[in-house]
Amino acid sequence: MSTPAYDAVVVGAGPNGLVAAATLAGAGWKVLVLEAADVAGGGTRSAELTLPGFVHDICSAVHPLGVASPALRNLPMAEHGVTWAHPPTPLAHPLDGDRAAVLHRSLAATAADLGADADAYRHLLEPLERHGLALTDTLLSPLSIPRAPVTAARYGLVGLRSATSLSRARFTGDEAQALLAGLAAHSMLSLDAPITAGFGLLLGLLGHVAGWPVAVGGSQTIADALVSIIETRGGEVVTGHRVDDLTQLPTARAVLLDVSPAQFVDMARDTLPARYRRRLLRFRRGPGVFKVDWALDGPIPWSAPGCRDAGTVHLGGRLDEVAAAEAAVVAGRHPDQPFVLLSQPGVADDTRAPAGRETGWAYCHVPNGSTVDMTDRIEAQVERFAPGFRDRILARHTMTTADFQTHNANYLGGDIGGGAADLRQFLARPVLSLHPWATPLPGVYLCSASTPPGGGVHGMCGLHAAHLVLRRHR
Repeated sequence: MSTPAYDAVVVGAGPNGLVAAATLAGAGWKVLVLEAADVAGGGTRSAELTLPGFVHDICSAVHPLGVASPALRNLPMAEHGVTWAHPPTPLAHPLDGDRAAVLHRSLAATAADLGADADAYRHLLEPLERHGLALTDTLLSPLSIPRAPVTAARYGLVGLRSATSLSRARFTGDEAQALLAGLAAHSMLSLDAPITAGFGLLLGLLGHVAGWPVAVGGSQTIADALVSIIETRGGEVVTGHRVDDLTQLPTARAVLLDVSPAQFVDMARDTLPARYRRRLLRFRRGPGVFKVDWALDGPIPWSAPGCRDAGTVHLGGRLDEVAAAEAAVVAGRHPDQPFVLLSQPGVADDTRAPAGRETGWAYCHVPNGSTVDMTDRIEAQVERFAPGFRDRILARHTMTTADFQTHNANYLGGDIGGGAADLRQFLARPVLSLHPWATPLPGVYLCSASTPPGGGVHGMCGLHAAHLVLRRHR
């Protein structure tokens, strides 16, 4: 019997594929990573999209899970070029009337700004903050024994609820309700759906225990660091190498695929059992995104002072407005006033633009596969809370759902989360199994965001897959 060319071949150099490769290489395995794009990184790439000297993050921009995830915090990221830059405040959510809800690093400071809802905010978040990273570790390893079982149970009791029901039950003021709504809207679900409260609580908690930093120089430095770690450990990363069929791969003890379920079906051809194949093809996509990057001749002129130092700004107004916008997207419509997620990295990282200039990054949710240009609607939402914003635009770059899929083949129809993240697909991702990273094909594993714990730049899908491989192939 011939000796395999490699111990492991990883297809796809997104954060999950790279973490899987780094983990296996660290265990002494001979690892090869194959990436179709000319640059490694998947959702963590950066480029001069508008004008020379303006560095924009193409997809992911703000990284609370980058500093909180065990997969990344246990790798020597700093030694390989990653510096995290924290803005003065992680997040702001403006409201009409020059008001804003502000998520500070300090839970107490955040509560103090919420007026009549101060005690309610403290009572909701303080019990979770006491074991914040242990809770985060538990949520990122949903099929493992909880590290903080009492805290996890407390989180589950409220996190299983919808964001709208929890907001209205716990808070009376617009600021606190809007703050939780904007955090929960990262789920890309209707805010009336179960577990959306859990999304909001987790992201708010991360703001207090880990912060919402950016990577100095752009998100590309995260991918570059992971590649450097792999190579330092003896692995090999090859870009510009597309894999369309598993038979194209060199021999290996294990193959790990950082691809969507639909891509896996195509790559496996007729080798998958029919029942498993049908289950993969039933895996549902989430909404898509439409994104705009701006080169600006100065800072965004926010009306509410609390927005000026925030690395991330949520634009959508009150709870009912955010909920209506997200419900429209889930129903297949394009809201006139979309919920907009905006990053202004220059408040933390002055390397992104020439002196005196700034970059801006924003996207809104749209139906999967949308062809509608949302530029005017996004900019109208910014202008609503920052009059004069459009006058500061030097250049813009837009990305449709098709552009996202071209950029990263995993982003089917513009779905950047690796599949709908509702309760059903939280439990069955991509299929219901105690080992969802394993496939029926011997030695073949999935490690993309379509496996637990889902989307985000945390690398945990890759870490879990790599650990399973190491257990099964000793």
